[in-house]
Amino acid sequence: MRVLLDECLPRALKHELLEHEVSMVIEMGWAGIKNGALLEQAVVHFDVFLTADQNLQYQQNLSSLRIPVIVLVAHSNDINKLRPLMAKVRDMLPDVQGGNLYQISF
Repeated sequence: MRVLLDECLPRALKHELLEHEVSMVIEMGWAGIKNGALLEQAVVHFDVFLTADQNLQYQQNLSSLRIPVIVLVAHSNDINKLRPLMAKVRDMLPDVQGGNLYQISF
């Protein structure tokens, strides 16, 4: 599965999804692009968008997109806070559906 990690996530999270093709927003040259335009680009190149932006669902009409969005809900975006959530992400990835938002928390 092709996974795009938002620029708000630590690069080290890539190592938590080794069985997938994972890219960072910054690696794609998309740093600083607003969420709406970013998600439109992500739909073309990726199967899922992973972020820690808990406001995304209020800012964008995600149901109109063909890409599923997974939001990691933690007190910070520190790798040590997010790493424990990644097992749930790995379990969830095969079943995510485009246009849906999934929240993963403790």
